[in-house]
Amino acid sequence: MSEVVELGRFQTRTEAELTRLFLASAGIETVLFDAEMNSYGWGPMMPVRLMILDDDLEDARTLLADDSRAGGRPDRG
Repeated sequence: MSEVVELGRFQTRTEAELTRLFLASAGIETVLFDAEMNSYGWGPMMPVRLMILDDDLEDARTLLADDSRAGGRPDRG
């Protein structure tokens, strides 16, 4: 059975959403944890966590690393 694990932490919800949407475009589903707390001014103390099924973790890390090398988002994993 798959477990939900943390892929990365982000200082802003916008940054986390962009990464979530990038992964969704590749068919990898993720969910944000603590996004609401971060939006209410807890930013540095409560980063937004991007969560993913452990079965998809390596594929997501590979996609993010490839995107980072191409000038996209930095690897957060």
